[in-house]
Amino acid sequence: MARLRPDQPVIHPDCRITGSCFGAFVEIGAGTRVTNSVFGDYSYCDRTCDIANARIGKFANIASFTRIGATDHPIEKASLHHFHYRSADYWDDAEDDADWFALRAGRLAHIGHDTWIGHAAIIKPEVTIGHGAVVASGAIVTKDVPPYTIVGGVTAQPIRRRFPEHVAERMMALAWWDWDTARLRAALPDFRALPAEAFLEKYED
Repeated sequence: MARLRPDQPVIHPDCRITGSCFGAFVEIGAGTRVTNSVFGDYSYCDRTCDIANARIGKFANIASFTRIGATDHPIEKASLHHFHYRSADYWDDAEDDADWFALRAGRLAHIGHDTWIGHAAIIKPEVTIGHGAVVASGAIVTKDVPPYTIVGGVTAQPIRRRFPEHVAERMMALAWWDWDTARLRAALPDFRALPAEAFLEKYED
């Protein structure tokens, strides 16, 4: 595994990155495509992900073959096919439909801090995954996921809370994901050893 750095992301081979930016200690797995997206500090994705029009928080864990911001076809038009918005690929005298691409780029998916997106999950445009949430492998998420909730299935439904609501609220108030690197390092033994509530009791003001 490559040593992660605060000043530039680790981008593995065969990635396609366009119009995107990355925070500190970010890693992008091999064969991944990232378009019009932002990754917060410490977030990573594994191999062969397809991420478009997404705003990803800090400490997001994105497994391989995940698709975030999966693009739609225009089902309300006479044809679904992209010949009428990627028109320049078909005719020398036609331009692509800039309005369609602008509309697509504006339909953002939001992934919260400290989230886990399982292998081959799909998250549709304009969906928000709350802080601390877990999306099970293979899930197709078409609706917002509340913070600290585990969802799964097709289409995704709540399975259970990751933490009780009062613990989740305290964790979001603590917002440890905003701590600087030195404070994270100092707390590392407690991240490893303490259950969530014990961690909160130690670090809440």
